[in-house]
Parts: sequence; C-alpha cells; structure tokens
Amino acid sequence: MARVLSLSRSVHHWRPLWAGGPAAARVRRMSSLEERARVVVVRRGLQRRGDELLVDGRSFRLSNNLHLVGCGKAVLGMAAEAERIVGDHLVQGLISVPHGIQETLQHHGKQNMLLGSSSRIKVMEGAKHNLPDANAQKSAESIRELVSSLTERDLLLVLISGGGSALLPAPVPPITLQEKQDVTRRLAAAGATIQELNTVRRALSLLKGGGLARCAYPAQVVSLVLSDVIGDPLDLIASGPTVQSEVHPEEVWSILERYNLSVSLPSSVKEALNKSSSSQGEGESGKRTQDSTAGDHVLNSVIGSNTIALECAGRRARELGLRTVVLSPGVCGDVRTVARMYGLLSQYACSPGKEPPLELQEQILKVGPEAGVESWDLCRTMKLLEEGREEGWCATCLLAGGEPTVQLTGKGRGGRNQELALRVGLELSAGSMKNPAVFLSGGTDGQDGPTDAAGAVSDAELEAEAKNQGLDINSFLSNNDSFTFFSRLSDGRRLLLPGLTGTNVMDVHVMLLPPASEKDLEL
Repeated sequence: MARVLSLSRSVHHWRPLWAGGPAAARVRRMSSLEERARVVVVRRGLQRRGDELLVDGRSFRLSNNLHLVGCGKAVLGMAAEAERIVGDHLVQGLISVPHGIQETLQHHGKQNMLLGSSSRIKVMEGAKHNLPDANAQKSAESIRELVSSLTERDLLLVLISGGGSALLPAPVPPITLQEKQDVTRRLAAAGATIQELNTVRRALSLLKGGGLARCAYPAQVVSLVLSDVIGDPLDLIASGPTVQSEVHPEEVWSILERYNLSVSLPSSVKEALNKSSSSQGEGESGKRTQDSTAGDHVLNSVIGSNTIALECAGRRARELGLRTVVLSPGVCGDVRTVARMYGLLSQYACSPGKEPPLELQEQILKVGPEAGVESWDLCRTMKLLEEGREEGWCATCLLAGGEPTVQLTGKGRGGRNQELALRVGLELSAGSMKNPAVFLSGGTDGQDGPTDAAGAVSDAELEAEAKNQGLDINSFLSNNDSFTFFSRLSDGRRLLLPGLTGTNVMDVHVMLLPPASEKDLEL
C-alpha cells in the first residue's frame, strides 16, 4: 500500500497519487504485488514433502485421496495455487466464487489466478453484488453433496476467504433463500457489523457454524483461511463453516432487536431460531456429529490477515524512507466516527508548536475507542508521533486496518473505503490551518462495494477542488454516492483502481504525515 504515494522529505514537495509520474506506475503494479502476496501465503500455509501435506506443523498422508472445496472472493486464486502444490493427489474439487470473477480476471490478463483447462476443480459462480442468490445456493448444495460422500480415508482441503458467507447459503428449513437474503439485506442496510451479520447468518444456515465439517465427518478436514474479520475469529470468518460454534438464540434475537427487525421477521425464521439449540448435535444426513469439528478431525489455519497486510505495508514504507507507525488492525464503527479519529490524529501530528494541545489528546482518547481503537494503542501512537516531532523525523506513514461500516441513507454507488476517504478529506480541510496530510483507504480485495474501485485518496484540497467543479460533497454523502463523486472529480484521478487482487483481508488505511517542523508548518 505504501507504494501508492510518492513524496519527498520536504512537506512542500508532497506529490499525491493523482499527480502521475512514477507513483501512477506503482499503483498499476499494486495488483501484481498483491497477487504475489497471495501465492506466498498459500505456499507458506500449504506445503508438500513427497506424499505428505504439511499444514501448521501437522502432516497428512497423501494417497490420491485429496478433495477440495472452497468459498470466497479470494478462493479462485487460492485454489489455483493449491492445485499446483498437491498435484495428482487431487481427486476432485468444487469452489463457490463471486459472479463474473473469471471473466473479469480474464479481461485484465490475470491468468495465474484462473484454473487451467485440465483442472479437476469445478468453478461455480454466484452471489451477485455480494448477496446470496439461487446460483450460490446451488453451489452450496453441490458442495454439501461432495463433502457428505467422503469417508475416513479421505482428506478434505477447505479454502475460505471473505465473502464466503454469501457464497455458501444453505438456509435451515423451512427458511427460503429469499427470506434469509431479506434478513441479511435489512441488517446490512441498518448498519450491522460484519460480526453481527455473520452471527445471524450462521444461525440460519446448514453449512455455517461448523456445518460443513459436520457434513464431511468422518473425513479429515484441513481448512486454510484468509481472514477478513477483525481479530481473526475463526468462527466468524465466512461464518465458520469448519468451526464448531453453538447457536445462542438469545444473542441472535438481541441483534435483531437492536436493529428493530425482530417483530417483522418471517414466521419461518422465528421457527428456525426457536429450534436451533435443540438441533446442534445432528447433521442433516442424520448421523451424530457432536465431536466432528473438534480435536484431530479438523485443522483450521489462518494464513493471511489484516495484521500481516499492515506488516508488509510498513516494511515497504520503510524501504521508501518513511517512518512507520501502525495504529491498529481493528478499526471499525461508523465511517463518520472513523473519519473524525483520523482528522484528530492528523491535527495532533501536524499542529504547530512544540507540543500538541492537551484538549486534542483528550478528544482522540474519547473518539478512538468508538472507532474500535483501544486507548493504549492511541496513547502509544500519539507518543510515537510526539517523539517524531522532537527527534525531527522524516515523513511518517500512519497505517491502520479494519472494516468500518456505513449506514445507508441513499441509493447511490459507493463503498466504505471511498466514503471514508471523502469524509476524511472534509476533516482535513476543516479549521483555519491547512492540513498537509494525505489519506488513502482501500479494500485489499481490489473492490469497494459494487464498484470498480478499491478506494480513494483525499487531502485538504478535496473540498476546494469539488467546489471549483460544481460538486456538492454533502449531497453525494447523503446519497451514499461516493463512487460517482470521485469519478466526476478531476476525471476520477483520486480513485484507487488496482483491479481484483486475489486477496481479501479487510481494508488498509494509509495516512502520510509531513516531517514535524514548526518552520515547515508555518502558513
């Protein structure tokens, strides 16, 4: 991510992304860098030594007994690399991937992320606009049939990444797909977090919450996971198809009541929730499975996460001569609050004088926890920024990651990264002092909402630039239309457009801060 901006060590020569030149070339190369990162994490997580498969310190015997299934936005590229590793030991495979992904990758020349014509893995597409649909349900049913046929002699390799929940819909009877989809859509529109969405999805699904592993019993299950959830909780990533988790109806009801949905639920959903506790120990096939996702039967291994992405971004930033400060991989909450936090942090780093005002520190400590950042991380970050001022640091790259939420109030096109960048731009332009910070927010999968962009870049010039071009920022924000705004602003030069990357480990936020010098910061 640090490659997206080019700057010198002087605050007066900052050159943001849209200025062109070498920085633009770096952006075009970013997708290929992320593709290589995907290959690396799969190879590190899945190794072969002769007829042995090595995963997370454990060894599994290969004897033409390997079956592969998967679901998620990044699974196609993962499957291609996994097949290259396991070779002829792969008997069959079936993966559920987003609608149109193969055509998109083909169009952009990303052949390494596609399966070959002789592949033993079948690809099924579905979940258009990241919502479960009939095609995704058909894929889920086919995956359930495949894994249910396995025996104790078989080894099942499961590949999981973000987006897997929508790509593996198998509603608990008598819930229909449409009813489950309506509940999910209403929760998302109300501003529910990914954790809350997954909790409800898991309760209404046959394959989530360990259901896939239960169907595969007694086969050995090895699951490789790219985490797109803060803290990497295995039971929440793609709603945990290989992780046993108890469904607590009271927790689900609490979420539904929080967003005022409990009263208007279909009768089928109410019936399923009321029966969920009593049906935990038995799979749909009727075989007892209470221990099928515990002990040696299932191995779950996280091979990629936002924390790893931030470490890699920090390493690259240091190579570019920047001081790196990692705030947190757990940024969440409403984008308004998150934008406010970044605005305050930029003021803290760029305020003139020897020491930032005490009231600014108090505001950061108040707003930060509302954005998912712990107080000790905030204090540590402010201390590092203050030390940078005292020691005369060069430009600083402040990194963070996570997954903020957007409460939908309009019908425009956009995503949380573009809306966050837009709101941070307003924060940077507020006040009497011109804030020299530059901010980027981007989705690591290369796609932000139902748009072609991964995110956008903003700075203090954003508001004036918009006014000069007759664009009313507040109007676009009220309609959740950030993509249209950035597309129209300066011919879309602030948009981040790397294409699909083959990874999905939430979002990365980059704030570039100038060298802390009172002289340089004089107006």
